[in-house]
Amino acid sequence: QVQLVESGGGLVQAGASLRLSCAASGLTFSNYAMAWFRQAPGKEREFISAITWNGGFAYYADSLKGRFTISRDNANNTVYLQMSSLKPEDTALYYCAAKRDYRAAYGYRDAYPYWGQGTQVTVSS
Repeated sequence: QVQLVESGGGLVQAGASLRLSCAASGLTFSNYAMAWFRQAPGKEREFISAITWNGGFAYYADSLKGRFTISRDNANNTVYLQMSSLKPEDTALYYCAAKRDYRAAYGYRDAYPYWGQGTQVTVSS
């Protein structure tokens, strides 16, 4: 049974940084592309970033490129999202997701069959 558990969210002030973690179990982690999505109240779940099975390539939403960095540690079955210069509009529930890495569809929400429960990030102004 695949489990994804996010951590690292919290309440921060605008301009701060946070690092989210997602610990995966129940899967051969190095076979999976990993991604982060977020969902603000009343909005659709949106793509943030994805990383290929070996960390060789990373993809980002254009609007977030430069402030967010994804990385992974295959030895510890963990994916990270480093967020900097946080803004109030970054307030959302942040989700980790996993899919077999077939070299396509990294930014598509429906391509990911496995999801965590989310970790809340709240940025105050």
